[in-house]
Formats: sequence, structure tokens, C-alpha cells
Amino acid sequence: MPIPSLTLPHPATRVLRPSLRHLTLHTEILIDAGPQRIWQVLTDFAGYPSWNASIPRAEGEARAGTRLRVVIHWPGLKAGPYQLQILSATAERELRWLGHFGRTGLMDGDHRFMLEPSGEGHTRVIQSEHFSGWLVPFFAPWLRRNVRLGFELMNAALKEQVEGHREPAPQVGAN
Repeated sequence: MPIPSLTLPHPATRVLRPSLRHLTLHTEILIDAGPQRIWQVLTDFAGYPSWNASIPRAEGEARAGTRLRVVIHWPGLKAGPYQLQILSATAERELRWLGHFGRTGLMDGDHRFMLEPSGEGHTRVIQSEHFSGWLVPFFAPWLRRNVRLGFELMNAALKEQVEGHREPAPQVGAN
């Protein structure tokens, strides 16, 4: 079975390479829900196993200064445990964490979810990560292919989770 990471990137995906030891992945998706509902799903770490194949396990709370213990499983790669430091958790706006591959400075990832209201009942979710460190030149192809695809799949799963679990609309004229 072919690895789906060989497909072309989603049009709202960008890979930026400002220097040899830096690489940024940027993905976006429009979700038909307000930031409050998206934030609720995004920060319900205990619920990740039911919808998030890229991060099938997450333990912690969305509060700046705390640790988030996760298992990350990018497409086509082996799953691995990480301890992330929550840098920012601004309700309905931004969730940001910092992780390290090995020791600090080898390859660090500053991961961010931004929620931007986009018209009545819609929110643009921007998921990005800035990678820096000595190993970035060696891991760049893997980041561009596997991690990028993982972001796109996570975005699609988040959209499905949020939009698929709507509260039923009240019946007009119902008592």
C-alpha cells in the first residue's frame, strides 16, 4: 500500500526554509464551528485517542508552564513518547508547546495552533511548527513529507470531530 505522504501538499500548506538549521511547516483548515467548540476538542487531551491518530495519547492540561506527555505517531514512522512544555494556552485563540528530539538544540519544535474567527460560525485553524537545531538539515525530507502529512491528517480529523459532534438544532415551534 503506498504511503499517502507522497501526495501533493494541501493548497493551504507551506514549508518555509529560512536557513539550513530552520524549517517551518504551516497548515490551515476552515472549520464550520466557532473557536469555543474547537478549543474544547483541541484541549480535551483525554479525548485524543478517539479522533487523533497523529497524537493517539496525551496527558496534561492546557495551561502555560505545564508539561504535556504525548505519544506522537506521524504517518509512515514509528510512534514515540515526548514531554512537551506548554508555552501558551490562550482560550479560544492559541495553544503552543515546545518539544525536543533528544537533547535541547538537536532538533526543537515550537508547535502552535491558532484559532481565527472567519465569518459567521467559521474558524480558520492554523497549525504550524518551527523546527530548529543541528539535525534539521538531516530530517528536513522527513519533516516535509511525513510530519506535513500528519498535520494535514490531524487538521482533517479535528474538522471531522468538531463538525460531526454538533448539538442538534432546536426544532422550530417545538415545546
